[in-house]
Amino acid sequence: MRSLLVDRARSRQAQKRGGGLHQVELKDETAQAATQDEKLLALDEALERLASLDPRKTRIVEMRYFGGMSVEETAQVLNVSPITVKREWSKARAWLYREMKATEP
Repeated sequence: MRSLLVDRARSRQAQKRGGGLHQVELKDETAQAATQDEKLLALDEALERLASLDPRKTRIVEMRYFGGMSVEETAQVLNVSPITVKREWSKARAWLYREMKATEP
């Protein structure tokens, strides 16, 4: 699911940069979609950095955020306790927030 969303955001970003398309007026919906795409790409980059530091936290984020899994389901798949998933989920969210804020223009 993560790669599908990221690929879609990348293709939309590429389409915005030309490709023989004519220029149109930017509307609120388009601006909002572009902002969401940029945030998704920033999240993907931050997750890549997190994966090099802590692969388990990355898997938890992928399962919870992209997969929509509950704490209990994630714990069962990773063979850890639910409290471990909650703790790692909290740490991963804080780390990702800090990383994404640091890379904002």
